[in-house]
Amino acid sequence: MKSSKAEAVRLRALRWRPRNGRQAAGDAEASVRPAAVSPVDLGNEALAGLFSRPGRTALTVVGTAIGLTALVATLGLTRTANNRIVGRFDEVSATEIQVTTRPAPEDATPNTLPWDAPERLERLNGVVAAGNVSTVDVGDALVSTSPVSDPQRRTDFKLAVQAGSLGLFNAVRAKVRTGRLPDGGHSRRGDRVAVLGPNAAAQLGIAGVEQLSAIRIGDELFLVIGILESVARQHDLLTSIIIPEGTARRLYRLGSPESVVLETRLGATRLIAEQIPLALAPHKPDGLKVVFAPEQKRVREAVESDLTLLFLTLGGVSLIVGAIGIANVTLVSVMERTGEIGLRRAVGATRTHVALQFLLESCAIGIIGGILGASLGTLVVVGVSAYQSWTPVLDPLAPFAAPLIGGVTGFLAGSYPALRAARMEPVEALRAGM
Repeated sequence: MKSSKAEAVRLRALRWRPRNGRQAAGDAEASVRPAAVSPVDLGNEALAGLFSRPGRTALTVVGTAIGLTALVATLGLTRTANNRIVGRFDEVSATEIQVTTRPAPEDATPNTLPWDAPERLERLNGVVAAGNVSTVDVGDALVSTSPVSDPQRRTDFKLAVQAGSLGLFNAVRAKVRTGRLPDGGHSRRGDRVAVLGPNAAAQLGIAGVEQLSAIRIGDELFLVIGILESVARQHDLLTSIIIPEGTARRLYRLGSPESVVLETRLGATRLIAEQIPLALAPHKPDGLKVVFAPEQKRVREAVESDLTLLFLTLGGVSLIVGAIGIANVTLVSVMERTGEIGLRRAVGATRTHVALQFLLESCAIGIIGGILGASLGTLVVVGVSAYQSWTPVLDPLAPFAAPLIGGVTGFLAGSYPALRAARMEPVEALRAGM
């Protein structure tokens, strides 16, 4: 009887112990709460990690800032250079018009340009300057600076002689090296004066007009009153002798202008080209040939594309170098702080918390570098433009996008080190950090 009671108590105790153990385990599991870290605490941990090694952090920020400075500066310089190049194209090619005559049928009256063509065309809205230019037929006459033939060296040359009206030099944007240009009185009186292109002056051995240099065109003597430095268009004038139009009409029986050169305002070229035949030959507008460069769009776009690709490549390389620096510093920081990672994991920090801490550190480095890079890049663009006397052109979004790019670069660069830190087991991390 007693044995049966003792056996019943023992069996009851055995049944209670497992149930009581499971209940205790459940109570313990219910009492454990998932580890939680507030954003403030996470930010404090990231700042502490950054300032624990200020020298290394500063160098990494500098490397990132250099990369983003190069990126912002190259973007700004690209747009500035493109604007400058576009301006150069527009200044010359897109504002030039040349008018000549078309060949007339055999039995028809030859097509000619009127002598007052520049005055007519300058009345059109959008025309800046206009001038006649004609090749003068001087036969076999040679140009010489000396009336005496020197057997030791050549003194006479076959040079082109051009006749120009008063507005020609403005239309071709001629710059004078020395002396002066002909005026209206020279042309009206038919004065025997000449302006030399720089190449023609060098060939004739004339360096200036101070000695009242004179040249002979065949048997005709001309006083050199000026020497050109350069022209923006009609480059054949650089190797020519230029005489007043009235002088060419009187001495060489120039019958009519050969062509008219116009300088127009930007954007008015096409409209003026349509009006020129009616302004010069309203009775026969088809007899004139108007040549102009409507756009240099393809060339301009190709130049812009090449410059943009070049500068973006340089900026991208600099940015990659900065990203490698962030990744390297973050990875070294993970390796040096192995014990800290293990301790944090042991006291309840999750893998996510560890990864977020290192990502915040790398992103902070990128953002700070982006702010510094945007400021320095803007200063570089302004400084280079001021030195070259250019107009600085900078995308207004570039300075604001630089910190964002820096943050994204820091995030990408710190992803692998952060994942490596998160994958560490607490026991292995503590053992490695001891």
